[in-house]
Amino acid sequence: MPLVSIRPVQASDIAPITRIYEHAVRHGTASFEIEPPDEAEMARRQDALLAAGYPFLVAERGAEVVGYAYAGPYRARPAYRWTVEDSVYVAPQARQQGIGRALLQSLIVEAETRGFRQMIAVIGDSAQSASIALHQAAGFRLIGTFEAVGFKFDRWLDSVLMQRALGPGATAVP
Repeated sequence: MPLVSIRPVQASDIAPITRIYEHAVRHGTASFEIEPPDEAEMARRQDALLAAGYPFLVAERGAEVVGYAYAGPYRARPAYRWTVEDSVYVAPQARQQGIGRALLQSLIVEAETRGFRQMIAVIGDSAQSASIALHQAAGFRLIGTFEAVGFKFDRWLDSVLMQRALGPGATAVP
């Protein structure tokens, strides 16, 4: 199996990113979206994150994009500007191969390099044990669970909140 490399996203990655996300929306609870966005919408979202200075990475094995991760704003109000929310998605055929871990570790480094101080994981569905374990292994701690805040696939879903300090975290002013 070829090695996986992590690199910054390129505009040409939008088609595989859209496919990976489409599968997650249609078949999983990591995203609370019901209908997957098309390539144009995914490109708009990607462009907005990059224009605002947030990191956006892809995992590539051979010439195939097998996952992606990005940090985006946790909340829109100015006092939250040093806090980001992470998102990590891996193609179904590439799961359980360390790709999510490599993406998240690289994303943490990129976010720290850009001066962000806290990273929040909002994990859709408390049954997402793999995502919870991934974040714990990367130094996130459980903050709490919002119970039954989403409804998808004819059932109520929780949101698990986890947090990790970046760089000096809250021990120094930004």
